[in-house]
Amino acid sequence: MRDAPTILHLDMDAFYASAEQAAKPSLRGKPVIVGGLGPRGVVATASYEARVFGVHSAMAMAQARRLCPNAAYLTPRFTVYRQVSDIVMGLLGRLSPLVEPLSLDEAFVDLEAGDAAVADTASARAVGERLRADIHAATGLTGSVGLAGSKMLAKIASEQAKPDGLVVIEPGTEWELLGPMTVRTLPGVGPATAEALRRLGIHTVAETREAGEAELVRLLGKAHGASLYAMANGRDDRPVVAERDTKSVSVEDTFDVDVTDRVRIELELARLAGRCVERLRGAGRSGRTVVIKVRRYDFSTLTRSETLRGPTDDPAVVREAAARLIEQVDTTAGVRLLGVGVSGLADYTQEDLFAQAAHAAQAAEAAGAIASAGAVAAAAAGQGDQPALAGTGPGAAHAAGASGVPGASVSAPRDAGGTGTPVGPAAGHGAAGERLQGAEETPPRRWLPGLDVRHAEYGPGWVQGSGVGRVTVRFEKPWSAPGRVRTFAVDDPDLEPGEPLPLVPSAADLAATEHADTPVPARPGRPGGAPERRRSAADGAAPRPLGAAQTRPAG
Repeated sequence: MRDAPTILHLDMDAFYASAEQAAKPSLRGKPVIVGGLGPRGVVATASYEARVFGVHSAMAMAQARRLCPNAAYLTPRFTVYRQVSDIVMGLLGRLSPLVEPLSLDEAFVDLEAGDAAVADTASARAVGERLRADIHAATGLTGSVGLAGSKMLAKIASEQAKPDGLVVIEPGTEWELLGPMTVRTLPGVGPATAEALRRLGIHTVAETREAGEAELVRLLGKAHGASLYAMANGRDDRPVVAERDTKSVSVEDTFDVDVTDRVRIELELARLAGRCVERLRGAGRSGRTVVIKVRRYDFSTLTRSETLRGPTDDPAVVREAAARLIEQVDTTAGVRLLGVGVSGLADYTQEDLFAQAAHAAQAAEAAGAIASAGAVAAAAAGQGDQPALAGTGPGAAHAAGASGVPGASVSAPRDAGGTGTPVGPAAGHGAAGERLQGAEETPPRRWLPGLDVRHAEYGPGWVQGSGVGRVTVRFEKPWSAPGRVRTFAVDDPDLEPGEPLPLVPSAADLAATEHADTPVPARPGRPGGAPERRRSAADGAAPRPLGAAQTRPAG
């Protein structure tokens, strides 16, 4: 236990929902719920306005809709949250090199390792207040700060400070604070431990302390019992750890309706593999073990894994491994969740030369098959006077026996694991043709609520809702007044996915907004002589990266 409150805990307030309210002026002061929007979705974050109705994180989205039907339900924008998190973590890094991130919106900081001189409660409070002001200036968001002599007490202090506050626990006063709190306040006490303590009549931290170490060890085991007794006495010697070794990277999706179509399952798995590799590369890592996760209709969960010859960050290698693994799983009754992960991480990539050679051979074979299929199709169309395109190798032999119907399907050979990548025209029949059609079809654009868009005429906005071939967009900026709503066809060529705008504007952003909103004389023939909104080049310009305006000098 330290003599000064030099451990700081920061927890951003309703982080995802607050970021959405900061980005969307029309949602400020209103209930906002962020999470999976399907019938099986889960609430990621609820704004404080939504929490009044009983909505909280990890609640089923269907239940949240019943409790708060008039809230704004939005799809998470993790790109935005990560960008804001980077800004916040950068501010923490100025305080000390020892920053322990717990999530995108939460971290511990050891102030003893930094330049800030924290010797007493007053100096600790000054550091915390300055941090809160810097975070608000840089992101427009609020965070709650706790300072104490241990990680446990600092986290308890930040929870007491919510929302948008600061609490400092002076060393020596922790027992007065902890005594009346419930046992669930202590780290490591979950529902099972709390129930075991309840059966002994232990409900508060004070009662846990009075039970004695021997009784807690008898009930919970030596390690857990001794640790709990120390925590109940306010003792927590856990250090702030700056870096944690990432053991795996994974992504998963839950489907609104159980998927039984094997072709779609394979396509979804390939898409997840691509997303997983994106995260892997973003972390600057590679991995050698590919894992798939399948949750079936009855909630039974299966995992399958394959270890490669060496670490890789090649999306094709991960996709093919995932395809081989799914062949081992019976999915005929339906799948509700799929996931792909990579473990056995390394900081380097060992290229699989055998896999590269196989890819090259398959590409050459596929090229020969396409050429031969073209010759057969030309002959069937009565173009025999044109020179034939010769194909070589097994692919040519395969094509020679194909149908003469133009557009006949040609499939690439399968590898040892039984997977294959169809090539050539997609109009064929049979499993190979169906697989190819699914792979080459351009999926319709999905306009999910909350996502950023840009219109060629109206500029940046966000999707308020979509359905029945229409999409409703609200055009506003984080620093503007609540914007107007307009509706378009879902395939409107002027409407495209957009990049997020910075939550805090630069002087140029504000000047451009003022200029754009200046009325100008109406053009001849304008209905009612209404003034036209002046548009500037800034309206159509690509947005700056989030947080670019709030770069601040060190110190």
